[in-house]
Amino acid sequence: QVQLVESGGGFMQPGGSLRLSCVASGRFFSISTMGWYHQAPGKERELVATVTSGGSTNYTDSVKGQFTISRDNAKNTVYLQMNSLKPEDTAVYYCNARVVSLLWRQVRDYWGQGTQVTVSS
Repeated sequence: QVQLVESGGGFMQPGGSLRLSCVASGRFFSISTMGWYHQAPGKERELVATVTSGGSTNYTDSVKGQFTISRDNAKNTVYLQMNSLKPEDTAVYYCNARVVSLLWRQVRDYWGQGTQVTVSS
């Protein structure tokens, strides 16, 4: 079984910064893509950013230039640096990992429990 544990959420004033972390643990062959999604109250979960094992990144348009995703493959950890935070960034942020299993090399998506980010003055 694979577990994803997020940390780094919290309360921040507009214009501030937060850094989210997500560590994957368990037994698996490899992790291909890792990413961050968010879900605001009353809305569906949406993609924020992804990063492949090779370091290629993808961002939703609304966070380009504001958020930076990065990854430490040796630590099975993905980060999301969030700068110039705005009230509309308020949401629960979920970590996602596309994991390749040891047995049969099956690919499966795993999710973290979510971490709340609240931006307000």
